[in-house]
Amino acid sequence: MELDRADLTATELLSCLDRGETTSVEIAEALLRAIEARDATVGAFLRVDREAVLAQAAHIDAKRRRGEPLGRLGGLPVAIKDVLCTAGEPTTCASRMLRDFRPPFDATVVSRLKAADAVILGKTNMDEFAMGGSTENSAFQITRNPWDVSRVPGGSTPV
Repeated sequence: MELDRADLTATELLSCLDRGETTSVEIAEALLRAIEARDATVGAFLRVDREAVLAQAAHIDAKRRRGEPLGRLGGLPVAIKDVLCTAGEPTTCASRMLRDFRPPFDATVVSRLKAADAVILGKTNMDEFAMGGSTENSAFQITRNPWDVSRVPGGSTPV
């Protein structure tokens, strides 16, 4: 399936998966291609593990083929803001002082996303320690608006 990420909502992607019009691997590959093509300019991601993403997606596809029950987000790709702990994976809060920190646990929201069979694409950039609203104050890179790179995307803090 050729995806136009600008036109498909999460609900539409899940419907396509449920109808067998695409697979989790196809969606993941399309999004990984988009990240690879644009992120050097946009700077939205601090970390993407291509092999892990594809392994997660393949696992969900296998469960779907076997008719096993899936979580509510079965195969839906999501990104995790770098302020949220991900077990064994770097969680830096966009600060160099935490570049080697690998938490021993997942944040509750990450645990719930995994339990719902979401596919974790990677960790996204943010203002250092969430102290800003423009994503220009990351210790690693500025994030630019993907629709107009002369602008910033703004910022948010997870609830």
